[in-house]
Amino acid sequence: MSGNDSLPMRTDLFDFELPAASIALRPASPRDSARMLVVEPDAVLRDRTIAELPQWLEAGDQLVVNDTKVISAQLKGRRIGRDAEPKIEATLIRRLDGSRWQALVKPAKKLAPGDVVRFGNEGKVCLLGHLDAEVEHKGDDGEITFSFSFHGPALDSAIADLGAPPLPPYIASRRSPDEQDAADYQTMFAVNEGAVAAPTAGLHFTPALEARLRERGIGIHRITLHVGAGTFLPVKADDTAGHKMHSEWGTISRDTAQALNAARANGGRIVAVGTTSLRLLESAAAPDGAIQPFAGETAIFITPGYRFRAVDILLTNFHLPRSTLFMLVSAFSGLETMKRAYAHAVGAGYRFYSYGDACLLFRDKSI
Repeated sequence: MSGNDSLPMRTDLFDFELPAASIALRPASPRDSARMLVVEPDAVLRDRTIAELPQWLEAGDQLVVNDTKVISAQLKGRRIGRDAEPKIEATLIRRLDGSRWQALVKPAKKLAPGDVVRFGNEGKVCLLGHLDAEVEHKGDDGEITFSFSFHGPALDSAIADLGAPPLPPYIASRRSPDEQDAADYQTMFAVNEGAVAAPTAGLHFTPALEARLRERGIGIHRITLHVGAGTFLPVKADDTAGHKMHSEWGTISRDTAQALNAARANGGRIVAVGTTSLRLLESAAAPDGAIQPFAGETAIFITPGYRFRAVDILLTNFHLPRSTLFMLVSAFSGLETMKRAYAHAVGAGYRFYSYGDACLLFRDKSI
């Protein structure tokens, strides 16, 4: 599924300069002390903090958060059964069934169908000791299909025991993941396991902030989109029409859809917490904006020209140059507005990416 009116555009239009020092390596503490750049519909920029979010919303507005939980999808092991036993690093990206996962592997050239990889973590004391997986298939883009020696809950338990949360590459390349990340890289809403990347706008929330939002008469609803590793990938095609989005699984319950539609009918605005929530809501929206119950895959790719049906306000972190997520926010608030907002954020010392600060975007309804 793709944007209803998205226009093919040159990828380099979405490029911008970002100093390495702008990339956050740890989250703000407390979480709601992170900064928040408010981008109003008239392109006015205001420097605020997450703690001030309630005063930018009104009674009757409805926040929609993603309650996916990041799994310990980063596994380290070695190829066994041949003379040499090279080290193998795998990031699970997509569950295929009870015992099979699709994974991104380094170095992929060391593996062929039929090979067995033994995953383990010598730094942890675990009951299993190791977990074996056979290479069932190797895709054109280097993705490996693993068939594991465990199935269902036993496999889930083994992965949780032996794996580590997969930090985004722009953090993992600058420091090693540690125990603190296991807590830092989950939102307070995380209950449904299945993501390999956090819905990072949700990382800013605390129980105190949730309480103040509810006191103001703002609803909070949970939906689930299991974020895939494709969320980190820059667009390599010269034109947006040449980019293939990875699909992700999501669900919106009938009760949630009805509650959001009722609130909208009474003048309430839909506030997506994160691009993952927005993409799922837009995937589930009928042409008239009514949100339908949803359960399935979405590969929605939102670029300028897309007509938003469901979402009025977006709370989101700062994204990578040339990424599908920077294209999405440019569709929401206007490309020139977002380039100006990001230039302001860089100059004002905002912290970027997964552990960074946020911006509150009000949809530009003139585009």
